[in-house]
Amino acid sequence: MKIIQHQTRLKIFTWHIHGSYLFYLSQGPYDIYIPTKPEKTEGYYGRGETFPFGANVIEVPVEELKNLEFDCILFQSEKNFLIDQHEVLSDYQKQLPKVYVEHNTPEKHPTNTRHVLNDPSVLMVHVTHFNKLMWDNGNIPNIKVIEHGVCVPEVKYQGSIPKGIVVINHIEQRGRITGWDIFDEVRKHVPLDLVGMGTKESGGLGEVLNPVLPEFISQYRFFFNPIRYTSFGLAVCEAMMTGMPVVALATTEYVNVLKNGKTGFIDTNIENLIAGMKSLIDNPALAHQMGSEAKEIAQAKFDINRFTNDWNETFHQALQQNKHSYEEKTSLY
Repeated sequence: MKIIQHQTRLKIFTWHIHGSYLFYLSQGPYDIYIPTKPEKTEGYYGRGETFPFGANVIEVPVEELKNLEFDCILFQSEKNFLIDQHEVLSDYQKQLPKVYVEHNTPEKHPTNTRHVLNDPSVLMVHVTHFNKLMWDNGNIPNIKVIEHGVCVPEVKYQGSIPKGIVVINHIEQRGRITGWDIFDEVRKHVPLDLVGMGTKESGGLGEVLNPVLPEFISQYRFFFNPIRYTSFGLAVCEAMMTGMPVVALATTEYVNVLKNGKTGFIDTNIENLIAGMKSLIDNPALAHQMGSEAKEIAQAKFDINRFTNDWNETFHQALQQNKHSYEEKTSLY
């Protein structure tokens, strides 16, 4: 992967919305500033204690934000765009180059939901081509897709625990989208463990912190992802990177990455998935073979250097776009 170098190290302001994504984003050659509030409301948690952020992730008390200089604003949620920016940024800061990354698929109608972004000066980024396909992006002229990139510790897949592992936060509360009903049915037929925030109440093991998660899941025979309709999960990327076979629904972007019978099993027929899981439990050698295939694909597709290079280029593109827009406006006077 060729790394494109820019002389200027950019200052990016954003909110702490998705910890895993922010951690991987922070691997790039720029500085990320995140706001904090004492009450630690959504987006204002600060660095937290879950992820080993580097020194380039910098906390800023919200009352000090308007006194700082940034190069680019990154929105990561509808609330950031509609509410937060107007509450915490100065008028000058709101004129800076802006990027909106959409992490999710539409929650309302799957194909007819108009995206909240209605400012053509903001560069739109989707995290999968499926997301871009499903959203009605209106007349936004600048839309990019930056697929995930992850870096995991050097973990060797063991698969010694003859069970599947599911990693989803608050799976029961989030219902059908995250496949609670599917998980609940499958675990009647196949031994499964569940980890993530808010999972103890659902018969799970609770949260496993991100730095030790790859080592933890690598002990299980396979990774199961029952999510029906959302973006490509970072936990799936991480599992593939460790060399685990993955069982998932043949929906969203998964069908373009996972190979049925090669990297694990994907299907929309739950009975077929159950049969596949049982074959992995009964045949450890098959699981190791499929896990090796999954790792090879993950290393090629989810390279962290490609990911951060794409983001660095995107931030610089936003700066250039903003400069051209300013020059066009001033030329009219």
